Amino acid sequence: MSGYHRKDAFHQRAKREGYRSRAAYKLAEIADRHALLAPGARIVDLGAWPGGWLQVAAERVGPSGRVVGVDLAAIDPLGIKNVFAIQGDFDEPRVLQAILDALGGPADVLLCDAAPKLTGLRDVDRAREESLLEAVAAALPALLRPGGDLLCKLLDSPEANAIGRRLGHSFREARTLRPEATRKASAERYLLARDYQKKGS
Repeated sequence: MSGYHRKDAFHQRAKREGYRSRAAYKLAEIADRHALLAPGARIVDLGAWPGGWLQVAAERVGPSGRVVGVDLAAIDPLGIKNVFAIQGDFDEPRVLQAILDALGGPADVLLCDAAPKLTGLRDVDRAREESLLEAVAAALPALLRPGGDLLCKLLDSPEANAIGRRLGHSFREARTLRPEATRKASAERYLLARDYQKKGS
């Protein structure tokens, strides 16, 4: 029962404080503990629906920063001037270009709290998670500036762990985190990678 009480506490807090998802507290905790979202920074959030992470990012970067979220689902307007939402698949070149246009250049921080739609079939779900992480890895060179940071959700599987390690090798340092707002029964963790070492930069 404790897991349900934990879930309800964060869910009710999100409703009370005006955040669109309980996941907002995961990003807020990581950002505050690890100085991730600096004032004036350019942020891209892949898999941004319903917008909780966009809200937190906008608060942290302030009016001089810029936040762009992309998702296959339409994100209801947040009413924040420096937040831009794009509907589409970030795996597509035209969507990548739209993100860069909205940001005004590569991001300082790339966020991804996206998760594949799970079927309950382990092999299928692992393949979907692997495909999603491969898409994030493929988008990195276009979307993240050299020296930038990555925060990406990982679901616990050999495939995800392998891609997480490979992603980490493109950065000066990398670690995995499990925020307090994560449900106890959840297999998710977050890869926090700092100082992107873009090849050829």
